[in-house]
Amino acid sequence: MSERIATEVDGVQLSLSNLDQPLFPNGFTKGELISYYLEIAEVMLPHLSDRAITRVRFPDGAGAPSFYEKNAPAGTPEWVRTVDVATSSGPISYVTARQRADLVWLANLRAIELHTPQWRFVDATQGDGGVILDGPDEPRATTLIIDLDPGPGITPEDSARGAIIAATTLAELGLEAFPKTSGNKGLQLSVPIQPTPASEVYSFAQALARHLTAAHPKLFVATMSKDARGGLIFVDFAQNYAARNTVTAYSVRGLDTPSVATPLTWDEVAALQPDSTLRTSPAKVMARVQDLGDLWQAQEPTSSSPSLPAPPS
Repeated sequence: MSERIATEVDGVQLSLSNLDQPLFPNGFTKGELISYYLEIAEVMLPHLSDRAITRVRFPDGAGAPSFYEKNAPAGTPEWVRTVDVATSSGPISYVTARQRADLVWLANLRAIELHTPQWRFVDATQGDGGVILDGPDEPRATTLIIDLDPGPGITPEDSARGAIIAATTLAELGLEAFPKTSGNKGLQLSVPIQPTPASEVYSFAQALARHLTAAHPKLFVATMSKDARGGLIFVDFAQNYAARNTVTAYSVRGLDTPSVATPLTWDEVAALQPDSTLRTSPAKVMARVQDLGDLWQAQEPTSSSPSLPAPPS
């Protein structure tokens, strides 16, 4: 029988269990995961606000089978806000995170990874089945995501060069890109934009991927075939589908060691070497936040964010 501990977070009552359970091979425990999400909540919650959260849960820890979870699980507390999203297979009741207690509850479920789409509920049309994902009432994205997935043979230095080329191309179109690690081996660029129909953002991202591939065929590839990615960086434009999601800044990843999707400065990107690592531990991320603040705050869309321009030819 699992040991359960009653606690309170900002006036919300929670029941936590198995805090000493190792979730990673290095001994990083469930209790440490909960503590990290509790400590990082102040800077992470604004990037989860008003967004549907897809969770990757690891019932037996990283390295064991995991599963993606979109619907709110049985027993979801009443104080956790849920929002219905209409899909072709029926409505999905997504959970959201508005307060520290929400993150603690998710971590207690062994939801190591938190992923969100590029749109917010506030910019989406509500139908009878919830937020509408398709058609003329599709959500309006406030972020363009450029996911740079390194194929075999691509080093962090190569990824940095690809990120700088992509960001330069975007800058020539009047868009500012902000870099972060995926928490694993890749880099992701986030571009704040005025609310734009998700299908238009997807089309722009696809055109950008094709442009980068045509201009730099020895560095980029835009095909999803894994056999074509050797020695190349895959520009995963499909991350901009309304139904897709991307790992949220400051989320832990369920790898062999706990690593966090970490916002970077462009100086840090430019300094990457072939033997650099793109993995950052939760403890180091907390230290970075203490020293640098929330680097991801600058990429949050505002009323002055640019409109999406015509795609590159």
